[in-house]
Amino acid sequence: MPAERILIVDDEEPIRDLVSAMLSSANYVCTQTESGKEALSLLSSGSQFELMLSDLMMPGMDGIALLEASKERFPDMPVIMVTAVTDVSVALGAIRNGAYDYLLKPFERDQLLATVRRAMENRRLRMENREYQTNLEALVTARTEQLRQVVSSLEKSYDITLEALGNALDLKDAETEGHSKRVTAYTIAIARAMGLSSDQIRIIARGAFLHDIGKMAIPDHILKKPGKLDAEETAIMREHCYRGYAIVRRIPFLYEAAEIVYAHQEKFDGTGYPRGLKGEEIPLGARIFSIADTLDAMTSDRPYRARLPHSVARDEIIQWSGRQFDPDVVKVFLSMPENIWSDLRKDIDGQIYPVAYSSAAKV
Repeated sequence: MPAERILIVDDEEPIRDLVSAMLSSANYVCTQTESGKEALSLLSSGSQFELMLSDLMMPGMDGIALLEASKERFPDMPVIMVTAVTDVSVALGAIRNGAYDYLLKPFERDQLLATVRRAMENRRLRMENREYQTNLEALVTARTEQLRQVVSSLEKSYDITLEALGNALDLKDAETEGHSKRVTAYTIAIARAMGLSSDQIRIIARGAFLHDIGKMAIPDHILKKPGKLDAEETAIMREHCYRGYAIVRRIPFLYEAAEIVYAHQEKFDGTGYPRGLKGEEIPLGARIFSIADTLDAMTSDRPYRARLPHSVARDEIIQWSGRQFDPDVVKVFLSMPENIWSDLRKDIDGQIYPVAYSSAAKV
């Protein structure tokens, strides 16, 4: 370990030599200056010292002025002031101004060394504490980055899970293949236009993407029946909202999205199902989804009819505003450029537009 360096500042050479001899005998490396200006110039030149021992009363720049200048520019270097008995009050003032300690002339070697060692130990502890804080901040930064990477990895796993669920539904209900991705893209677009946060959009997107997942629990003879469902079959089909909710809510990261799955067939006037929710009782994501769902259903081909123009779907949504649809969400929908819907559909059909959760994550 390198020897610790001490700067001795005193206008009396015999005192400087005596102090230097005492400290050198304890293996400190000493440098002498005869004035405050000379000491400050030496420090400013880049010379480094672990401690400065300075007389208080010196011509020109006295010890107090040197202390103020050195503490401002070299705060890690402790300063011990040396003074005569009559200057005790001044010495105490120096401590209040940042000096580590003071020595009264004349002093003994042991007293000098004990004071210097305490100052050096105090400096060492402060430096170690600072290094610890720096290392701790670096560690926190590194751990935060590790956590971010883990979360990112989990998000990718979520994406795979959702994609698998969506693909499974497409296999179950081929008639509406691609519907989940399209309606999710439309829902995201409306949610963005409403100024919702990325976290809100992510939840809403997941709910929209999985809205029909409960149909996996519906018997094929009902789900794929070409004709009109009878009353009993209709009641079973309507169970898909709750069945989907029951599936999705068991997945922790989809718990909030499950509420949208549960409420996606509710109507603003309270005539929907399964719970007959009304107005703002219906989750906002479900109210947004309702418009996106109608838009996609009307502008998609069905076995019983060809797709309808966007203008027809738009008129239908206007007509049912306040009954099936939230009027405030309808206003946002109507304010959006009409070409956005056809552009999104082209992207999805060409497999360019990413699935719901990936899209929302980029908001």
